[in-house]
Amino acid sequence: MTAALLTGSALAQQVTLPLPRLLTINPMGAQAGKTLEVSITGENLEDIQSLQFSEPRITAKALGNNKFEVQVPADLAPAVHDARIVCRLGLSSPRAFCVGNLPELQRSKPNTSLATAMDLPIGSLVNASMSKRSVDYYRIEAKSGQRLLIECQATGIDSRLMPVLALADARGADIKVNRTTGLMEHVVDKDGPLVLKLNDLTFQGGERHYYRLAVREIAKDAIVSHLPRTRRVSAMSWPPVGLAAEPAMQEKEPNNQAAQIQKISLPCDIGGSFFPAADQDLFEFQARKGEVWWVEVASERLGLNTDPFVLVQQVSMKDGKRVLSDVAELYDIAPPLKPTSNGYSYDGPVYDAGSADINGKFEIKADGTYQLQIRDLFGGTRNEPGNRYRLIVRKAQPDFSLAAWGLHMTLRNGDRSALSKPMTLRAGDSRAFEVAVVRRDGFDGEIEILMDNLPAGVQAKGLKIGKGKSVGHLILSSAKDAKPGWTLANLRGRAVIDGKPIERRVAMAGVQWPVRDAKGELPAPRLLADVPVSVSNSEPAPVTLATAQPSFEAKVGGKVDIPLQLTWNNEFNGSSLRVKAYGEGVSALKEFEIPLNAKEHKLSLNLAELKLPAGVYTFALQTIGISRYRYNPAAVPLAEAEQKKAQEQAALAAAEAKKIAATDAAAAKRAAEKQKQAEAAMAAASSRMKAVSSAANPTDTVDIFFSQPIELRVIADGSTASTKAP
Repeated sequence: MTAALLTGSALAQQVTLPLPRLLTINPMGAQAGKTLEVSITGENLEDIQSLQFSEPRITAKALGNNKFEVQVPADLAPAVHDARIVCRLGLSSPRAFCVGNLPELQRSKPNTSLATAMDLPIGSLVNASMSKRSVDYYRIEAKSGQRLLIECQATGIDSRLMPVLALADARGADIKVNRTTGLMEHVVDKDGPLVLKLNDLTFQGGERHYYRLAVREIAKDAIVSHLPRTRRVSAMSWPPVGLAAEPAMQEKEPNNQAAQIQKISLPCDIGGSFFPAADQDLFEFQARKGEVWWVEVASERLGLNTDPFVLVQQVSMKDGKRVLSDVAELYDIAPPLKPTSNGYSYDGPVYDAGSADINGKFEIKADGTYQLQIRDLFGGTRNEPGNRYRLIVRKAQPDFSLAAWGLHMTLRNGDRSALSKPMTLRAGDSRAFEVAVVRRDGFDGEIEILMDNLPAGVQAKGLKIGKGKSVGHLILSSAKDAKPGWTLANLRGRAVIDGKPIERRVAMAGVQWPVRDAKGELPAPRLLADVPVSVSNSEPAPVTLATAQPSFEAKVGGKVDIPLQLTWNNEFNGSSLRVKAYGEGVSALKEFEIPLNAKEHKLSLNLAELKLPAGVYTFALQTIGISRYRYNPAAVPLAEAEQKKAQEQAALAAAEAKKIAATDAAAAKRAAEKQKQAEAAMAAASSRMKAVSSAANPTDTVDIFFSQPIELRVIADGSTASTKAP
């Protein structure tokens, strides 16, 4: 497909086929052991079947009108879970649902002034949505000496709210303000009421700017623990497998100066904090020439606004003074894929799996004493006691961490969309997912991508991550006759390290909100709680690319023809589709064209040109096309029948009202009311008919399409291809 075609009708097109998305669930959480009624909103959620949670012990019963009764077991620990809707198009994208252990309140009336402030008891939590262009007020009855922790749960539970907290006296005069983290500590100096004011940073509001606001009393010497939150994509590389839940030791303040330095031995596992502002922690250890130590620091990956830095120096004495010689400076974990640079056009994914944390090494050049300094690069502007870190120094333990996300097309000029892509398939569909790897402690081997526990009629093929490479692909395909269903899939990577096979779970990532113009709103991705896969047969994929057989064989340096079979379910713009290959070793294949509506096409591979050694290769074909897509056309005759029935009932009600109008005043009043209700039902049915018909009109829709995976076995003369990818 030519670039001109992609840009020429931008205004008349929609980007990507519709997928089901759950947008809000209200209230957005509950206390463990409680039953509550929730309501939902979303996109493309027709024919709702159920509300599901990543924690299966949370159950929901449909009440109608997009409402559910949710039951939360009493033994659930505080956590954030994913809620999803099962509907006509399959399983929706998720929305965060919180479980806590505090008593929960629901705001029932506006509280946008000091006079209407809502009482918020200490040790409780309120669920609400931000009032647009307003400030929400809460009143707290406090006692002298209490240490209060005030926390607004928002950005960590998928909300669009950027909270600004202000604690004020009873007259509304501010005592302290926090415009960045939604967290605040305060030691009460006298008995009496305090006022808590909350607003959005840019005074936005509405049902998507929801929050959970908690006020707790904590002991004066207690370590602050925050309410649960979702995990950033950067957290995909934390923690290392086998790491203890708690560090073996804690930093001991003061340790900012050489005279206060904390002596340690390697290896070590230390917990600490970047507090107070401009804090630096110093550790001293002995080491011998030739030793190589790996350093890993977690802080940003714990969900904190920090940027750790480690400086390792050799210590020597000259004229009775300490002399420091730099050995290593350790900074960020590089992203495995360069993320998008401009916030909208796809020159990289919106998912950044890199981190401001540290995973690096240093080598000892001489026996002696060494000093390790750790600090937050921007700690001079931060004074948060909760900005903790975990410092690990170890011998090399090669390993890897993986994350996956739906592959986006290269967007056209003018397109600024970033949309979640749940593993939701149409019949005959194939979808690709990028799988990114963060390698640990020098591991650079190949990684095989595996996936099982899939719905009937769905298959997955992992396109391996090559030696030293940072990304691979997973192809998920459904049969043309697949029946509706969903499962929680097992997605993982397998590699051989030190002669032993190991497997690591692949974390799934998604965009929290559908962003259709990232010029005005930056995409907000996060890790998901699980890996759900669904298939729907309510409509077919616009085009299906398949082969008559799943595997082909050829000799090293030879040629092989792969016959492609195409099924066209939608009309496409243009005269052909430009196709390229995805897969390790095969991606060098030159782009080729397939004429529109061709039922067969021969793909010829020259293995000498591709320089493929003996082995097994899995790849897929990919194209971008514009199809004439109709949304849920099956709903049109149903809406027509509903409209016709409503019209008939309205006509009957009108005739009955006319018949008895002059006979019985009471009966006439009842008949008139019945006629009014029937006419309202007819108007509603007509409105639904109009909406359904409009949605079903053909719309130019640009999307990325993949073939079902193809396996190529390359063999040497007189031998059989290995069953393992090279």
